[in-house]
Amino acid sequence: MLNLDEARLEKHSVTIAGHRTSISLERAFWRHLRSLAADRGLSVNELIRRLDEARTGSLSGALRSFVLQELEAAVTDRHDTIKNTTDGHEPPIV
Repeated sequence: MLNLDEARLEKHSVTIAGHRTSISLERAFWRHLRSLAADRGLSVNELIRRLDEARTGSLSGALRSFVLQELEAAVTDRHDTIKNTTDGHEPPIV
């Protein structure tokens, strides 16, 4: 079921290069950023700092793009695993 509450913007303060800044992202993006940071053994602040150093556009756009790329990679990995371990058909969702 679609949870539209996940689309609500949340503002969080982070410290980047010694300066506090606020970032507004949808709840779903904050949730995935926390998970991706934990998967890497990083704080959310440190993950954001690293992405800030690498970005060429807006910080919020870089964060959304990062989350989407990571989710796309996970879907591709899952698809490849299914393709390599079954007859190419996904098992039914129960």
